[in-house]
Amino acid sequence: MSYIISGIQQMGVGVKDADEAWKWYRKYFGTDVPVFTEKAEAGLMLPYTGGQPRNRYAILAMNMQGGGGFEIWQYTCREPQPSTFDIQLGDYGIFAAKIKTPDARKTYDYYQANGVKCLSGVHRVGQGPLNFFAQDPYGNVFQIVEATDWFQNRKQLTGGIYGAIIGVSDIDAALKLYRDVLGYDEVISDEEGVFSSLGQVPGHSNPMRRVLLRHKAERAGAFAPLFGRSELELVQLKGGHEPRKIYDERLWGDLGFIHLCFDVRNMEELKTQCAKAGFPFTVDSSNSFDMGEAAGRFSYVEDPDGTLIEFVETHKVPVMKKLGWYLNLKKRKPTKPLPRWIIKAMGLSRVTE
Repeated sequence: MSYIISGIQQMGVGVKDADEAWKWYRKYFGTDVPVFTEKAEAGLMLPYTGGQPRNRYAILAMNMQGGGGFEIWQYTCREPQPSTFDIQLGDYGIFAAKIKTPDARKTYDYYQANGVKCLSGVHRVGQGPLNFFAQDPYGNVFQIVEATDWFQNRKQLTGGIYGAIIGVSDIDAALKLYRDVLGYDEVISDEEGVFSSLGQVPGHSNPMRRVLLRHKAERAGAFAPLFGRSELELVQLKGGHEPRKIYDERLWGDLGFIHLCFDVRNMEELKTQCAKAGFPFTVDSSNSFDMGEAAGRFSYVEDPDGTLIEFVETHKVPVMKKLGWYLNLKKRKPTKPLPRWIIKAMGLSRVTE
């Protein structure tokens, strides 16, 4: 069996106070269903945590309208460090997270009325969907993008994670991972220039090449209906600013977007194919990790500029924790989606305050 990518499971974001950040993300991004909350030691990320285990507190939360979730990550053993420079679009790494919305203008108006910092007006890039840029209180940039595929309607202004904007040094080299391994094989737009529509997005005045990618094939797997479709935008600067690595001289888990995570099946085959493509696993839990409420296997690869991509093969996931109802996904056919009512049942643990 070949490996299966079911969709974007979550975007990792390092913060100073995970509970405070989750409250903000619940209000403005609707990620109000926790999959797990856990304090533990991160002992397997040694290549990215200064060679030693680090204590942390993490929350994985979903928006049940559809899209990926947030892994909100907080060091409990050290003060998480910000970037030592002002991050601009085109710097190497995850510059922005994409959030899906059924109505960009309505969401924009709500953000404006509630004091959320919007960095651009509502606009299109080429023939793409309506979108705009906003910023959370911690300086992280988000692109809010209109989408039409939804798992269900919960009357929320947004869904969850829809993708990412990633700065790279060479788009053609980066495609060997993002297209050939991750399956983003449809070029929606490929444009070069200075983009006035970026408004006040940091780095907006620099000339750049922007390539928007989606996947032609429908994703398969247990949670594919919830994760839905997604897109990635690769940005390569063409002058005006000397790009830097966003996490240069910092640790994984420091402030900002720490990784983009994909839900997968058949990790062994994926490991083989990543190595053949030139992207060997740099971290591999090998056997099942256990976060108490969720379990599975995880691994990491780096793109050509060192941006971290995580893969998670979920083995156990809570459906209704209060009743002790957990799913064992290892026994299921890998391509078969879960019944929608089972996925919807996860929403019963919704946090409303």
